[in-house]
Amino acid sequence: MADDSIAVVDLDRCQPDRCNYECANYCPPNRTGKECIVRREERFGEETPYAGGPQQIHISEEVCLGETCGICVEKCPFDAIEIINLPTELEDDPAHRYGENAFALYGLPIPQAGEVTGILGPNGIGKTTAVRALTGAVVPNLGVLDAPVGWDDVIDAYRGTELQPYLAALADEAVSIAQKPQYVDQIPREYDGTAADLLASTDERGALEGYIDRLGLAPVLETTVDRLSGGELQRVALAATLARDREFYFLDEISPYLDIGQRVTAARLIDELATETDAAILVVEHDLALLDLLADRLHIGYGRPGAFGVITPPKSTRAGINEYLKGYLSTENMRIRPTAITFEEHAPRESVMGAPLVDYAAMAKSYDGSGFSLQVEPGQIHAGEVLGVVGPNGIGKSTFAKLITGEIAPDSGEVEQSVPLAYKPQYIEADTPIRVESLLQSISTAVGTSIWQTEIGDPLQLDRLLDRMVTDLSGGERQRVAIAGCLSTEAQLYVLDEPSAHLDVEQRIQATTAIRRFAENNDKSVLVIDHDIYMIDLLADRLVVFDGEPAVRGHAAPPQSMRAGMNEFLEQLAITFRRDERTSRPRINKPDSQLDRTQKAAGEYYYAVE
Repeated sequence: MADDSIAVVDLDRCQPDRCNYECANYCPPNRTGKECIVRREERFGEETPYAGGPQQIHISEEVCLGETCGICVEKCPFDAIEIINLPTELEDDPAHRYGENAFALYGLPIPQAGEVTGILGPNGIGKTTAVRALTGAVVPNLGVLDAPVGWDDVIDAYRGTELQPYLAALADEAVSIAQKPQYVDQIPREYDGTAADLLASTDERGALEGYIDRLGLAPVLETTVDRLSGGELQRVALAATLARDREFYFLDEISPYLDIGQRVTAARLIDELATETDAAILVVEHDLALLDLLADRLHIGYGRPGAFGVITPPKSTRAGINEYLKGYLSTENMRIRPTAITFEEHAPRESVMGAPLVDYAAMAKSYDGSGFSLQVEPGQIHAGEVLGVVGPNGIGKSTFAKLITGEIAPDSGEVEQSVPLAYKPQYIEADTPIRVESLLQSISTAVGTSIWQTEIGDPLQLDRLLDRMVTDLSGGERQRVAIAGCLSTEAQLYVLDEPSAHLDVEQRIQATTAIRRFAENNDKSVLVIDHDIYMIDLLADRLVVFDGEPAVRGHAAPPQSMRAGMNEFLEQLAITFRRDERTSRPRINKPDSQLDRTQKAAGEYYYAVE
């Protein structure tokens, strides 16, 4: 194979007990007597280091003809093989490779003292691998698989680069590190005390009290972590990480479960930490508006998820995000997506006003245990429209969704609807060991048909998940399956609570496109609750805006136009947005900047064009 190609075998999908080794039997080099595709026991012996088993296959990258052949890829009945031509611009060896025919990562991000460095890219592209290398959890092997690689080798490979001093300090254990986990909902499995107990040992800079106040954690300090909501867990994890006195902070996805106001507060706290302590902060984030506000510079990750990933040199944040949305990296001369992601130039669009589908009167709902009460003003959901729901956490948005679906009954008022409903809740449980395909087929007989594949399967990238067990899926994979399950249900109104959680930027756009096109092509209505401004901006026709006092009382206004609704919502948060002049994407104005003050004075929180 050419030096710029790699072969990847997905051992979770390679099932030799269910095939006849079509890949090896049809391989042209094999048929001429060469050993290109062999069983792993033949390559590694009976003590094969691969957990998949010795009967699975190994592909010799030296003998393979490369992507131009591709016969094994086509013949494999389980889509377990990828033969990939790497970008010709990749001249360096991998920073790390997990083994022969396994994932390879090219390039590493560069932490910079006193700055916030962002990483933007799809899931499965190697961001976590890069972070493990920078935290010392793994020594990058430089793609060398037949000999041990030590830190001296790594430092020598990066000699003369911006990364060398950091790697040298890391090798000498002279770098102190704080790390916030990606999936905060796993914290209760590791810790069973109260939030106060968890935070008590982290106050290494005397800053914890300020974080508790600004992140609104005082009301939950005496609550055990297993009773905290996702948003509360995220804020506790963030406070615990930022309160430590370290030289390098790694924050993996700070936006899930946080509302827009909380995201902006988190961004300000992180920026202050970098400025005041001269710490290096590395953030992996999928909320583009938040990343735009937060990062001083940006690395783009691209490649083939699960096969190879490339981390680019740092770019300016604005240029990096715009290039990512455009799908073309100018410095690298690399197209990473066939089409650009575009936003409407003039917000808002005219709302779709079909016949009323759901008519709800003024409603009230209260909870005796928590003391929370919700007041809902009357409104309608029209046929064929996408109705967005925005508001702070703990304000009753999920309660509103449950009232609309009939999952709970109001104390007063009623919902008039006789149409079938489908509902995706905010938190997704996956305790039953069942294959994804079997789960979806239990919901709809249309699963696997060409229409289902076009409208749901392909946009949500489900093909490689169908054979997996639901219990083995990551948070983002589980979210995509849950969205697919909801849209696969035969209904007239589809209610989706936080569909963006744990999805990367690409997946959010694809999910948004799938939801929007599904509604338009099938004349369906959608009610979507989310905190991602980009998703709401691309998706919604009208808005329901919530206000009140979190965890105490909530109020839902009637549905209104996008402009009126977003202006009302953003004024509550004292946040203004502008549109990027090149891509029309939403951008948060820097607090108290000239444009921020001008828009507030004019009452135009949504949007001004740069």
